[in-house]
Amino acid sequence: MSLSYEKSAGGQTGMSPLPSLYSLEDVVEVMGRVREGIESVIEGKRSSVDLALVVLLAEGHLLVEDVPGVGKTMLAKALGRSIDCTVRRVQFTPDLLPSDITGVSVFNQETRDFEFKPGGIFANIVVGDEINRASPKTQSAMLESMEERQVSVDGTTYLLEAPFMVVATQNPIEMEGTYPLPEAQRDRFMARIEMGYPTPTAELDMLDSHGSFDPLEKLTPVTDAATVSGLIDAVKLIHVSPAVKQYLVQIVNATRHSRDLRLGASPRATLQLLRASRAYAALAGRDYVSPDDLAALAVPVLAHRVLPSTEAQLARRTVTEIISHAVATVHLPDRR
Repeated sequence: MSLSYEKSAGGQTGMSPLPSLYSLEDVVEVMGRVREGIESVIEGKRSSVDLALVVLLAEGHLLVEDVPGVGKTMLAKALGRSIDCTVRRVQFTPDLLPSDITGVSVFNQETRDFEFKPGGIFANIVVGDEINRASPKTQSAMLESMEERQVSVDGTTYLLEAPFMVVATQNPIEMEGTYPLPEAQRDRFMARIEMGYPTPTAELDMLDSHGSFDPLEKLTPVTDAATVSGLIDAVKLIHVSPAVKQYLVQIVNATRHSRDLRLGASPRATLQLLRASRAYAALAGRDYVSPDDLAALAVPVLAHRVLPSTEAQLARRTVTEIISHAVATVHLPDRR
């Protein structure tokens, strides 16, 4: 008997999304080439690379948080190099202004009119290096673009080209000269990953691949922005059964009622976990989302959005442990 959350032969009921020009096989094949390109630069980090691809296919934004020197910026740059699209790097510093991000209207003496000069946010992939070094005012300049994919300057709204993804890096332990990201900013990142130190074998391979030349220089695009946009549309067709949706809602609600958290996951987190699970299933070659997909994504999608209670902090319980426990308390959907 087939699992209850698999896509039935009759298809989905109700209004279905428009058909995509790309198939599930295209998603697996193209993203496989992108993964291979990134892994030629980043050794031994398959889970981090896969999560970056999940966020890309789910039209989200990625926060890479870890200690210096473990390849946070390299991952973001490798992702941008693997796709033939516009890529901009913004180095966040304390003196960075909001207009440097969004753009500014400049008076043109020749035309006798104001002319808009786009800022760093106008690209398909925006690499925000050390985002927590900018002031809260500058960080807030990205809120509209990350959520609504548009920029409003001087009463005029400018749409951002698709696909659009922000890959931001930050150092969690270096507090001097940094500004912690506010809750509203963190909530706009679909997922957060930690690179971690490489294994001895991967570090040994790194000495050979990075010791004499920069592998990023040899990395060539394996796809383009138009193809990625088509793959994103294909991912939206991945089936999510009512039972799995119910399971998703129960996971998010478990964070809101946990005694170890003083701030649970938001409704935006519910939507982004759904989108991420579709992309996760597509990369695995499945046309339906399983409960295991949600369980695997719960920590990277939810952990950076919640705040631990004072009691949990005194007990030295991490948000990863709290989210994992919350998922474990939720009853799995019926598989029959």
